Amino acid sequence: MTYTMILLRHGQSQWNLENLFTGWTDVGLTDQGREEAIKAGELMLEEGLRPTHVHTSVLKRAIHTAELTLTTMDLSYLPVRRSWRLNERHYGALQGLNKKETAEKHGADQVLMWRRSYDVRPPALETDDERHPSHDPRYAGLAPDLVPAAEALIDVVDRMLPYWYDSIVPDLRMGRIPLIAAHGNSMRALVKHLDDISEEDIVGLNIPTGIPLVYELDEDLNPISSRYLGDEGAAEAAAAEVAGQAG
Repeated sequence: MTYTMILLRHGQSQWNLENLFTGWTDVGLTDQGREEAIKAGELMLEEGLRPTHVHTSVLKRAIHTAELTLTTMDLSYLPVRRSWRLNERHYGALQGLNKKETAEKHGADQVLMWRRSYDVRPPALETDDERHPSHDPRYAGLAPDLVPAAEALIDVVDRMLPYWYDSIVPDLRMGRIPLIAAHGNSMRALVKHLDDISEEDIVGLNIPTGIPLVYELDEDLNPISSRYLGDEGAAEAAAAEVAGQAG
């Protein structure tokens, strides 16, 4: 038996457009981002792919991407689960800063390390900073040691995997087709796990916004294949644009 799963990074957000570190800041989609979400639904329709269950983060750019995609497919009735474990990586005190300006201040190599390394965290938020998640009612029920002040990708992998095993894997085992609408780094964390990508190689993986990534898995949930829907060149160009973001 084989299983199908669809990963979808949210469409372009306002802070993507403005080249700001976003992390857990809850910013909305741009017009382009909304168009990308609609296009994602159209691509799945063209391929005859129909998800049966949906998983999103608790951030509205992922939530709205899923909603627009499902509306396009006339699947707004599908059951949806949301979890902070699918949130973007928390960029700590970098959140809200311009990537190019931060690189000019701290040096491009240092900012690249904060952005792309596997296990180096950016500067942490102080707990009295209003940007700290402990002040957000969405995370009020979390144990204090689960609320991050900053994360490296290794931390995203660690907090994402319980959700994979406890929520997504059961969907797959029941023959469902889950759509996971999330973020660049939570997607990178999941892809690292699925494809067994090394800590060194995951640094170079870039996931484009708004293009469905479809996995076919074997009975042990090992990947048989994975592919972006639509034009291959468009997916490569979009991934290169992500890689080329300043800072």
